[in-house]
Amino acid sequence: MQKSTAALLSVVALLVGALVVSVTGTHRIPVFIDTAHAAAVEQGPLTSFAPVVKRAMPSVVNISSSKVVKSAAAEMPNGFFDDPTFRQFFGGRIPQQRQQPRSQRATSLGSGVVVSPDGYIMTNNHVVEGATDVKVSFFNKEEYPAKIVGTDKYTDVAILKIDKKGLTALPFADSGHAEVGDVVLAIGEPFGLGQTVTMGIISAKGRAGLGIERYEDFIQTDAAINRGNSGGALIDTKGELVGINTAILGGETGGNQGIGFAIPANLARNIMNQILKSGKVTRGYMGILPQELTPEMAKAFGMPNARGVAVAQVEPSSPAERAGLKVGDVITGVNGEPVEDVNAFRLEVAGFAPNTTVHLKVARGGQTMDVPVTLGEFDLEAENKRGGDGGRESTAPSGGEKGALRGVSVQALTPGLRNELQLPDSATGVAITDLDDDSPAAQAGLQQGDVITQVNHRAVSNVADFNRAVREGANRDSTLLLVRRGQGTQFVVVPNK
Repeated sequence: MQKSTAALLSVVALLVGALVVSVTGTHRIPVFIDTAHAAAVEQGPLTSFAPVVKRAMPSVVNISSSKVVKSAAAEMPNGFFDDPTFRQFFGGRIPQQRQQPRSQRATSLGSGVVVSPDGYIMTNNHVVEGATDVKVSFFNKEEYPAKIVGTDKYTDVAILKIDKKGLTALPFADSGHAEVGDVVLAIGEPFGLGQTVTMGIISAKGRAGLGIERYEDFIQTDAAINRGNSGGALIDTKGELVGINTAILGGETGGNQGIGFAIPANLARNIMNQILKSGKVTRGYMGILPQELTPEMAKAFGMPNARGVAVAQVEPSSPAERAGLKVGDVITGVNGEPVEDVNAFRLEVAGFAPNTTVHLKVARGGQTMDVPVTLGEFDLEAENKRGGDGGRESTAPSGGEKGALRGVSVQALTPGLRNELQLPDSATGVAITDLDDDSPAAQAGLQQGDVITQVNHRAVSNVADFNRAVREGANRDSTLLLVRRGQGTQFVVVPNK
């Protein structure tokens, strides 16, 4: 789920698009200073990035793409039919005249980065998505038609190819070593003005939950980025590619607000390598629904800290189920590396090739174990058809009886109630039929229509089970519930005091 703060922000792509143009670590590292430049070092800090920019400019290009779109049919103006002489032929009734849909050619502008001397160029998928014609222009005004080699809409990366050798390619930096506070330069062609360079710093790393792409691990920068910078280069002071500029948080004007986002070079390079090797991008699939481990949840799970992710759901017949993962497990490590949060976990799993066996460090019932999982191949289209967390359109149930959890009324699932809540026949638990708005349960996020399937890791199938489990845990600081909402499940911690 997107963070609530993201809903308050307008995230806009950097594309100048759809313009109709025609009706067709801590280790100490020794530092060595070149004595030939000692005098320059003594003079003070660097005052110009001109040498770096001059080297990078030939590698940043303008990309123009176009596609044919059909305009919607529109009603003809009625002014002509208002003439009384004409109206008599229709008995006063005016015929509804509609234009036929017309084909129009829409063009978009963006930027790109040369990533190999033999003509491969990286840009954003949204710059060229659906395009029938793509052209690449260099700073010296040379222009070439481009072929779309492959795209990945889930990270917004696209690879193009032009018939040109001997190009100057930007070297990739190791974006994992970039740090907040590093100086960076953004190069692109905002608003179609021509090559433009802006300077800033890396403001943050690992930005996610913005709702821009499915897989988000953005570098945030305050280097001025505007429409048309999409696909352009974010470079460091050595002239190496740190990221691909992708999006901004737009204000009323849609222009630069000092908050821009770039795809890290390491992620972009991984996508590029897969496209060039096999023509598509594949991702590892485990088959669980991970949930952020909050401090309240960590306490309820008996964990010493909030590091890791809770397993809120295990897909039937998935690699996770075959490996023995269970709802309520807490994954704290992958292949010996700690798990920080849900976004980092998803990115890491997706980064493995299908059929890779990964070793998970799992906490279960106070014990820690190693669980090897052989990953499958992720099918995002199938997941989308399943409906994500599954928003409900059915009417929330009513009635029920007051349960042992303060402010909550519940009812056992019946065939009729399962149908009303769009649940499978195998679904078990108790449905929340009424909820006091000022109760701890409501404040914790429970909703009318939620189905409680577990209380403090104990399965419940009827109201008696539910009340018994709640009362037995009344001496705890909180009650841990596993809640089914639509097609997904999640843990909810309700304070008891």
